[in-house]
Amino acid sequence: MACNYDERCRNEFTTLQSRVKHLFVDIDIGCPYGMPYVSTFHQATFAPLSERAMELFLAAGYRRNGNCLYSMVCQNCSACIAIRLHPAEFSANRNQQRAMAKNRDVGKVLLPLQPTLEDQALCEKFLQGRYPRENNTAAGYYSDFFLNTIVNSAQLQYRVGGRLIGSAIIDIGYNWLNAVYFYFDPEESRRSLGTYNILCLIDLCREWEIEFLYLGYYIRSVPAMSYKGNFHPHYLLFRDTWVQQG
Repeated sequence: MACNYDERCRNEFTTLQSRVKHLFVDIDIGCPYGMPYVSTFHQATFAPLSERAMELFLAAGYRRNGNCLYSMVCQNCSACIAIRLHPAEFSANRNQQRAMAKNRDVGKVLLPLQPTLEDQALCEKFLQGRYPRENNTAAGYYSDFFLNTIVNSAQLQYRVGGRLIGSAIIDIGYNWLNAVYFYFDPEESRRSLGTYNILCLIDLCREWEIEFLYLGYYIRSVPAMSYKGNFHPHYLLFRDTWVQQG
């Protein structure tokens, strides 16, 4: 069934792409994932998109950054590979089951994407602890990356005893969920919150009967990105075809 779905998406995206390709530009910057190459973002800024248009972009391997949609077209590197899950197929392994058990005390709440001082404080703590670069601020991430006017977005908060320990930024469609970003308290690293978050998103997709969960990019050599490959089965996008792995 997924093959027929992907074929329909490819055909529709070809038509959509022909209408919007003039909007896209290529922008070169240093690799945000620490690879020793120049990264080339093929991107365009959009006004509000239909739910189906966003679905087609995701199925074609595009990602969202604010109101921009982009794909990677780097000349000297092909490490970024789009990855998605089909939640109905997923079966947790022992490590993932342990991650669920370690977080039995965590409460979850799904909220509109409206950042509070508490959200920004935790995001700032995460960025300074994990990615302490100049101009890497929570305020910038929210205003330039998370917040948007093109799709429906929300945040899934994780709390222990009322204290915020993590937050997932997600885009939500009728048949898809897009994991935009996840930040958490670095002092809670023993909880394996990155894994726990994906497990919770899988459960959310199952509850809502959402067929596709997009996890962004899988990069084998970057631990912060490669752990996504521990969820089986998963699908990687090679050229324009989603290929099952595991």
